[in-house]
Amino acid sequence: MSTDTSAVVLGDRPLTIDEVVAVARHGAPVTISDAAWERVRAARTVIEGLAQDSEAHYGVSTGFGALATTHIPHEKRTQLQRSLVRSHAAGAGAEVEAEVVRALMLLRVQTLATGRTGIREETLRLYLALIQQRITPVVHEYGSLGCSGDLSPLSHCALVLMGEGEVVAGDEHLPAAAALAAAGLTPVELHEKEGLALINGTDGMLGMLCLAVHDLRRLLTTADIAAGMSIEGLLGTDDVFAADLHALRPQPGQALSAANLRAVLRDSPIRDSHRDPTACTRVQDAYSLRCAPQVHGGARDTVEHAATVAGYELASAIDNPVVTLDGRVESNGNFHGAPIAYVLDFLAIVAADVASMSERRTDRFLDVARNHGLPPFLADDPGTDSGLMIAQYTAAGMVSEMKRLAAPASVDSIPSSAMQEDHVSMGWGAARKLRRSVDALARVVAVELHTAARGIALRAPLRPGPASGAVIEALAAHGRVTPGPDRFTSPDLAAAHAAVVDGSVLAAAQSATGPLS
Repeated sequence: MSTDTSAVVLGDRPLTIDEVVAVARHGAPVTISDAAWERVRAARTVIEGLAQDSEAHYGVSTGFGALATTHIPHEKRTQLQRSLVRSHAAGAGAEVEAEVVRALMLLRVQTLATGRTGIREETLRLYLALIQQRITPVVHEYGSLGCSGDLSPLSHCALVLMGEGEVVAGDEHLPAAAALAAAGLTPVELHEKEGLALINGTDGMLGMLCLAVHDLRRLLTTADIAAGMSIEGLLGTDDVFAADLHALRPQPGQALSAANLRAVLRDSPIRDSHRDPTACTRVQDAYSLRCAPQVHGGARDTVEHAATVAGYELASAIDNPVVTLDGRVESNGNFHGAPIAYVLDFLAIVAADVASMSERRTDRFLDVARNHGLPPFLADDPGTDSGLMIAQYTAAGMVSEMKRLAAPASVDSIPSSAMQEDHVSMGWGAARKLRRSVDALARVVAVELHTAARGIALRAPLRPGPASGAVIEALAAHGRVTPGPDRFTSPDLAAAHAAVVDGSVLAAAQSATGPLS
């Protein structure tokens, strides 16, 4: 798993998904290019000119949302910005994960650095310093409808720039003012337009999309590995993964998954043991074995579609109003999160389906009617021992939860702001449930890997192929995978999950197969 922490430079080109993950999860340093600072200063000059204008300009000399027709005199405009941020920092519920907040902050700073928002240089430098010094605002689970941007989460971050609210610095929760003072940073007083510039973006849902795409890419390759090990341990065939068969249906992800399965099953003595058609009377395997490339491949293609949408958004400057390239300040609707919300929901669907197929392969190992000679539940002394019976329950419970999480958030809309904002995306909610789904997928695949490792061990004296053998060794380094009398199961499943998440399973398989897609 990549932990690249080389510096990320904002302003010269759009961020990549990997760069978002590097900053959000691994603490890569961030800087802003000289050219970007010039654009920031130029855009601010435009806003300051409008601030002196007798004509009302939205976000500069007016109220917000349904109060956009209310003119605000000069002497009240700093209070206007403070009131905007304070009132919109209305989150509730559990604290959002630090990596999500850091992704959100990075993406807002990227937009501010485009020179399309009118932010002041002083304010942007403070925001950048929060990221650089790992001062992370406390953001809450609820508060965003995914339209007019992720208003509440971004407002909690903007509040910290004013020296208000709460942050996490190191492992400690602190008042923002204390954390800024300890870091030698001075709060800012927000000027015209800055409040909107700080809170009007899709950064929260986009940050979670980037993290999900990154994680799902790795997880889907790991799911291929788990499927290959299950097919091996269940005496399935790899003939159905031949390249020419998959060329008949040229779905790109399907071909990649089939190639991975061929690589995992290559040179397997267990597979070779039942190649003789007189010794193996099965005509074809069950769908959860035979159709793994079709399901995993479809999921891969969906993830890449989501990555394309994320790429468009990473190249965007989301604000309202926005400073155009020719110096106009125009209202727009680019803050609507629909494009992101749709793919967030789509990813929850495919994650649930991949997990559903994984759980079905786990279950086949435990059923003597379908596991081709293995003991019931892979137990050491069936009856006295229950083996992995309840491990399958755990996987089934998570899959059922994932099916509920696959219900789309983006089809819902609750009008807000006195019907001015009468259609919202619910993209933040789509992103929050996708994070739960991605976590569950990793755990379901871990249960399958643990089960397959035990099933393969029970095929002794037959030996697994090089890829499965390497993965079993990696799993054993984290926890017990060999058969034996019942013991406390949860730590073994947690160990398998750790091996999935930290990349050990993928690295072990690739040590035998070479790079997997």
